[in-house]
Amino acid sequence: MSSSPTITTAFQQQFHDTFIHALQSRESFFGKTVVNRGMIEGSSFTVNNIGSSAMREVTGRYQDKSAQDIAHSTRIAYMADYDAGPYPVDSFDLPKLVADPTYKYVELLQAAAERQKDIIIYRALLDGSLTRSAEGGSVTTTTLPAGQQIASGGTGLSKAKVIQAKSLFRKNKADGRYEPGTKLYIAYNSDSVRQILSDTTLTSADYMASKFLEQGEVGNWCGFEWIPYEELDSPAANTLRTVAWSSTAVHYGTGIGVKTDIGENKSKRGNPMEVYGVMSLGATRQDEKKVVQIDFATNV
Repeated sequence: MSSSPTITTAFQQQFHDTFIHALQSRESFFGKTVVNRGMIEGSSFTVNNIGSSAMREVTGRYQDKSAQDIAHSTRIAYMADYDAGPYPVDSFDLPKLVADPTYKYVELLQAAAERQKDIIIYRALLDGSLTRSAEGGSVTTTTLPAGQQIASGGTGLSKAKVIQAKSLFRKNKADGRYEPGTKLYIAYNSDSVRQILSDTTLTSADYMASKFLEQGEVGNWCGFEWIPYEELDSPAANTLRTVAWSSTAVHYGTGIGVKTDIGENKSKRGNPMEVYGVMSLGATRQDEKKVVQIDFATNV
C-alpha cells in the first residue's frame, strides 16, 4: 500500500527537510462575521424571529382595547456532516523520507475544515432558508427577494453598486445606526481588486485609505469591512456573485468540531498510519433584509 501516488517525490534526497503546503486558505474568513451559536446538540437548530410593533393613536376616552398580532417565524438550520481522508502514510515509506508528513496532513485537514465553514456560510447568505411560520406548520423556503439583489448590468464591482448596497442596509434599518454593535461586511475576490485598483474614482485620496493603494488591501471602506473570498458563484458567463451582509444575518452552529485522528490501520500490510478528520456544521440566514446579493461582470 502506497501512502500517496505522489509521496515518492519526497523520498530522501536532502533537498528539503520538511513539507510545505500548497497555497490554500488555512482559516475561515466568514466565521468571525456572523453569529456563532456554539456547539449544537441534535440534527438541527433554530433561529426564532419576532416582528416589529407600532404605536396607535388613542382618539377617545375609555375605548375598548384591541389585540395586535406580532409576526413570528422560525428559521431552521440542519447540521451537515463532512469528512476528509483517511490519508495513509505507509510505514515502508517512512524510513525513506527526510520528514514525516503526518502532522502536516493534520494541518491540511484543519485548513479544509475552515474552508468548508466559509462555503456553508456563503451558501446560507445566498441560498433559500427553511422557514416555519407556525408551531407544527409546514416548512417553506424563503429566498432573497429581488429588492435585495443588484444585477450585473455588464459592469464590474463599482462604487455605485457598493453605495446601492449600503443604502439598502440603511433603508432596511439593518446597519449599526439602528442596531447598535452591528457591522457590515462584503466579500471580494481578485477580480474585485483589479477593478477597484483600475478605477481612479475609487482609489483617489477622497475614497480610499492609503493602505489600499500601498498594499492592495481593501480593509474598511464605505461602511463595510471587506472580506477576501475567491470561491464566488458564477451565475452566468463572465459574471461573479458577491454578497454584502450584516453581522447578525446568519447563525451557524457546530455539531462536531474539527476532530482529527491519527492511528494505525492494522488491516493493511505494514500497519500504515492514517490521518482522518470529521466535522459537522449548519447555518441559516436569519433575515433577508440583512443580505444584499451583488452580481458583477469580470470582463470589464
